[in-house]
Amino acid sequence: MNTLGIYIHVPFCGKKCSYCDFYSVCYNKMQADCYCEAVLRNIRHYADKNTLVDTVYFGGGTPTLLTAEQITAFIDEIRKCFNLSEDAEITIEANPNTLKPEKLYNLRKSGINRLSIGVQSMNNDELKFLGRTHTSERAGKAVNDAIDAGFENISCDLMIALPNQSADSLAYSINTLTDMQIQHISAYILKIEENTPFNCKKILDIMPDDDKTADLYLQMTDMLNKKGFLQYEVSNFSKAGFESRHNCRYWKCLDYIGIGTSAHSCYKGKRFAVEPDLQAFINSPVQPVVITDDSPCGFEEFAMLRLRLAEGLNLNDVELHRKSIEKKIPPLIKAGYIKYNGENISLTEKGFVMSNSVIEYIIFS
Repeated sequence: MNTLGIYIHVPFCGKKCSYCDFYSVCYNKMQADCYCEAVLRNIRHYADKNTLVDTVYFGGGTPTLLTAEQITAFIDEIRKCFNLSEDAEITIEANPNTLKPEKLYNLRKSGINRLSIGVQSMNNDELKFLGRTHTSERAGKAVNDAIDAGFENISCDLMIALPNQSADSLAYSINTLTDMQIQHISAYILKIEENTPFNCKKILDIMPDDDKTADLYLQMTDMLNKKGFLQYEVSNFSKAGFESRHNCRYWKCLDYIGIGTSAHSCYKGKRFAVEPDLQAFINSPVQPVVITDDSPCGFEEFAMLRLRLAEGLNLNDVELHRKSIEKKIPPLIKAGYIKYNGENISLTEKGFVMSNSVIEYIIFS
């Protein structure tokens, strides 16, 4: 039976963060109700009972601004329209401020079994700089309340390379998070996106340089590995068996359908994206999509995505390009960027720091 992941984008936020370039709008109950109806319509549009759905992911935005009843309706509709696996990984992203005990209990009851909490930092000065509306104390309470509600698969976001972030402040965030009963950390380097308020001289002038960023990244990977959070992808660390199954679909070029404004899909040999237009999505009988790739997961994309993973790229899977790749291996090994066992290339910790450049050299040069 074919397997499939389903991603549902919830574009509503309580407040837009100044560094974020994802499509989102301020929460409005009437719009949210209409949006949910459109999501249900589109789940029915893609219905296929011969397809096994083994991952579902609610991203945003802040999906937990929706009610638990609305989330339950989505999961119930997926169960009606597809063959939803009994052990499906069902994730929802959450802002700590939205995770009250009753909400957590109801989300768990609805079928959500994995939480991805947007903590970003356990340092209140850093949270204030980022424009986050929660405190480190609130983030810690959200995690503990989730554990009390029965969640056994909790991921927290962590952001590094912030202006004025020190080795000590990063260590404090890592130690505080890993001392809690969480199983996964997604760690992102702050990147200044073009169309965001952070893209201004005031912020750009205080951003850490490449050397400082690399130092913080290596400190983070070393600390997390020692704490039992093993790096399985450039930005993702988990305890054994708690890798994000849904996100692994993206990195392994497996099929997924994205539903909602600005959502992306890789499905039945095509990549397509929904227009970033809330009203168009609500008004359309079927979400309006644009084909972005007629033949996805060719050599370049496949190799690039595999090299982001700690398991790396098996050259037997790209036999036509093997000789070209093998010529580039010796200098990368000498520089300490890759490991190679005769069949498989994978990045070292040092290689992950330079991943974009190393991957570009292997594939495109």
